[in-house]
Amino acid sequence: MSIENVDFNYGDRNEKLLNNINLDIRKGEKIAILGESGCGKSTLLKLMMRFWDVNNGSINIDNNNIKNVPTKTLRKTQTLVTQETFLFNDSIENNIKIGKIDATEEEVIQACKKASIHEFITTLPQGYKTNVGELGGNLSSGERQRLGIARAFLHDGDILILDEPTSNLDTLNEAEILKSLENHCKDKTVVMVSHRKSSAAICDKKIYVKNNTLSYN
Repeated sequence: MSIENVDFNYGDRNEKLLNNINLDIRKGEKIAILGESGCGKSTLLKLMMRFWDVNNGSINIDNNNIKNVPTKTLRKTQTLVTQETFLFNDSIENNIKIGKIDATEEEVIQACKKASIHEFITTLPQGYKTNVGELGGNLSSGERQRLGIARAFLHDGDILILDEPTSNLDTLNEAEILKSLENHCKDKTVVMVSHRKSSAAICDKKIYVKNNTLSYN
């Protein structure tokens, strides 16, 4: 993936949030994008997924401008994990299957093992059939986040995009999730946004968003 001379500002603002952004991300590379809240880190991820279009410049995957890539194809390639995992008032199994609707039971279990949540699920009286409650209210924030990671493992996209995946977690839960990502994403491209330097420990390269552009120190 390459980001070339990208500028972006929200429609109702004249000031650029991102200015002349250039970044080359090689296949299999792990990139951490760091910076203070509100600096544009998460916006950059959303541009990579084409939730919005850039004002100037281009974002390319395999030398193709993502503006020319069908949205369905782009979504198959990319997997997004956010700081708040959205869960439906349904079973754990069905919530994880959002990553792959036709997944087998074994595929779901393997994804949960990778996300270090399988053992917890097996302690529940109804196991994978357990209802998570409205917005996952029956689960802790760490459990919801690991289900989000399991969903991402099940989707199995080539590019894993993580937006503050551990910001709401304690140190123990953060360590568990980072260990899962490090162990099971060796062949995937990972782009992680975080304000925690500890979360960036699994990444090969650290990049900072400062003064509306990128800095390497």
